[in-house]
Amino acid sequence: MSRFPNNFYWGGATAANQYEGGWNEGGRGLSASDVTTGATKDSPRMKTYIRKDGTAGAYSQFGGRLPEGAELAVVDGYYYPNHKGSDFYHRYKEDIALFAEMGFKMFRMSIAWPRIYPKGIEEEPNQQGLQFYHDVFQELHKYNIEPLVTISHYDDPLYIEQKLGGWNNPEVIELYEKYCHTIFEEYKNDVKYWLTFNEINSATMIANFVPNLPKDTEASAYQALHHKFVASAKVVQYAHEHYPQFQMGCMIAGLFNYPLTCDPKDVIATQQRMQDYFYYAGDVMVRGYYPSFAKKTWKRLGIEESFFDKDKEVLFAGKVDFFTYSYYSTSCHTTHKDAKKDGGGNLSLGYFNEYIQYSDWGWGMDPDGLRYSLNEIYDRYQVPIMVVENGLGAIDHLNEDGTIHDDYRIAYLKAHVEAMAEAIEDGVNLIAYTPWGCIDLVSASTGEMRKRYGMIYVDLDDEGNGSCDRYRKDSFYWYQKVIASNGENLDF
Repeated sequence: MSRFPNNFYWGGATAANQYEGGWNEGGRGLSASDVTTGATKDSPRMKTYIRKDGTAGAYSQFGGRLPEGAELAVVDGYYYPNHKGSDFYHRYKEDIALFAEMGFKMFRMSIAWPRIYPKGIEEEPNQQGLQFYHDVFQELHKYNIEPLVTISHYDDPLYIEQKLGGWNNPEVIELYEKYCHTIFEEYKNDVKYWLTFNEINSATMIANFVPNLPKDTEASAYQALHHKFVASAKVVQYAHEHYPQFQMGCMIAGLFNYPLTCDPKDVIATQQRMQDYFYYAGDVMVRGYYPSFAKKTWKRLGIEESFFDKDKEVLFAGKVDFFTYSYYSTSCHTTHKDAKKDGGGNLSLGYFNEYIQYSDWGWGMDPDGLRYSLNEIYDRYQVPIMVVENGLGAIDHLNEDGTIHDDYRIAYLKAHVEAMAEAIEDGVNLIAYTPWGCIDLVSASTGEMRKRYGMIYVDLDDEGNGSCDRYRKDSFYWYQKVIASNGENLDF
């Protein structure tokens, strides 16, 4: 007998801003990704702008600042990889047929908010955008593939970010509610599983990504995060009241850490890091209230408790039904500053773990950490769990005969499937696995195409050159066997 339940959802995951393309077609508006350039693991992605005098420029998306009076814009002379993505907008039927050939039971995707409301402020939605997703869902159901839809996946309308102040403006909550009400009613017969925000806890990690971050900037990020919590809770409650068939989930970035040493100070510092970066958001969304350690953070940032307390009832009424998270790697944490840092491509920016291997982009490959994290999460929350992102970014080579041999990816995925099976035996209620980038797409952190996660190869390079044709990698056929055997046949 398989260790995975018979109704387990095997599948794959993507996001509209990295995969969909069609950035200026079908009435779609701009999002921040449309003004973000490509980069490498050693150089940051840039956001482009135009000043009032017509001159243009760019600044780093990590820690850079938009010059006063300038506006984010698409500028000639820069390459924007997200404009085309992997061209799902034009090739969705072809791609969904390939997913079905692999045996997918679930496909995680996102709806691009600016494709539904181009600026986010319109009274009526864009009918072309609504129809596109109807077509996508129809194609998925043709093959009995369940959509798992992320409502906001780093793809909010640029107008909201630039003209309204983004999520620091509480008025955006109502705009998000309107967007959700529209898509809930439109797709009530197409979608059962919804995620309100992708990696909502990323705001709590801003100080880790940006050196010497001003305290007021960090405080602002926490206030914006609170508005997202409120928005999520309101639409979850609305869905429960109006669409009882819906299952509403959260999505948390799974950055897990071990103490680097047995020094008790390392153990405490690591515990606090996990609280701040992971459980802060998870507790609000699943338990419906802020954890006790949140008060220490608010005090450090100079934010009055009353700012958060006023929405207590809303947060408690809008608890999610299931928990999802991304898991790629683990890192270590220490108070010993002379310790060796881990790889530059790893946004966790932790310390090197001598007991695990690292990818070419510096991500620590640790399947045991997946089992550990699943047990920790389930013990804390006792709700169904989905692993909705997991995978290995690597350079793949397309051979003349159209084959791609990616044993390294198969080995990574195999070890993580085994870890999930062990977690299920431990008693974890794991219901789905949708590895990231089941098809090659634009890397969120670097904008590269060569950092490939997919089991399907997309013939595009980092400058957008190529046929965009699809090719099955060896991992495609391996995952096909895994799904057909419900996780029992892992041979390759």
